[in-house]
Amino acid sequence: MTTPSSQDLFRKTAANIEKVMRGQASSIRKLLAAFAGGGHVLLEDFPGTGKTTLAKALARSIGAGFSRVQFTPDLLPSDILGVSIFDQKTGGFRFHHGPVFTNIVLADEVNRASPRTQSALLEAMGEAQVSVDGTTHKLPELFFVIATQNPVEFHGTYPLPEAQMDRFMMQFATGYVPAEDEVAVLSDQQKVHPLDSLSASVTLEEAVGLRRAVREVRISEELKRYIVDLAASTRHAQGVQLGASPRASLSLMRAAQAAALMDGKDFVSPAHIQEMAVPVIAHRLMLDPQSKFSGLTGKAVVEASLASLPAPA
Repeated sequence: MTTPSSQDLFRKTAANIEKVMRGQASSIRKLLAAFAGGGHVLLEDFPGTGKTTLAKALARSIGAGFSRVQFTPDLLPSDILGVSIFDQKTGGFRFHHGPVFTNIVLADEVNRASPRTQSALLEAMGEAQVSVDGTTHKLPELFFVIATQNPVEFHGTYPLPEAQMDRFMMQFATGYVPAEDEVAVLSDQQKVHPLDSLSASVTLEEAVGLRRAVREVRISEELKRYIVDLAASTRHAQGVQLGASPRASLSLMRAAQAAALMDGKDFVSPAHIQEMAVPVIAHRLMLDPQSKFSGLTGKAVVEASLASLPAPA
């Protein structure tokens, strides 16, 4: 029996998700790059644009465990991580796992919870483990967080600080789809939601294997230097108070490796780095208030850096 290639696994997964996410090929590609690259994703978009559906479709497409946590101001860290409860039969405490102990976690409206609760989730993202009452509990090998937030509603929210934004490999928006695709969405959901009948297209083991395969994709020293120079250029860009961190450089390398693997390549090209630069770097930049109010965006800063830096031949 022939083992499917990594490109085939990516293609099957993307095609499966596209059954319920019409006109979102670009978002699906970014999501899969972050997933296979071992990072986490922050989706910042308007309500009703398919953020939750995208997360559920990915989980079902790979046969993964899934949990959704609605973040609210009264949400506590224990509501996410779990809690130790005294067991009268054994005379000791027994740990009850929280919703974070699964493969894919949807942290809905993450900026509505308190900083303390946000930090509990972000610690799990960074360490792949949680500590409760002095005991460390490992998270599953395949652990992927998709957090969402509304870009226009700020009343009663706690914006993620830059240090926490840096924990997300990528930030992007699904956006509104063309009218033709939106009509197709209405037709798809006229009687039932297509998500209800969506089945796995690859196994969980194959999905884990994709993450291992990404790290085997070759990247030259010249392209590594290109990534570092790109990140460094944002630190000195006009209007930027805080530029891209070394973590951003590592994330960009992983995302580019994943993009190359999706294209059936065993090496990274400058085009892969350029494709992933904005979703990986832009959200990490802190702009000074005057430049921000003048219309400068992180995306514009990254695009200017890409335009000014010559790519290796």
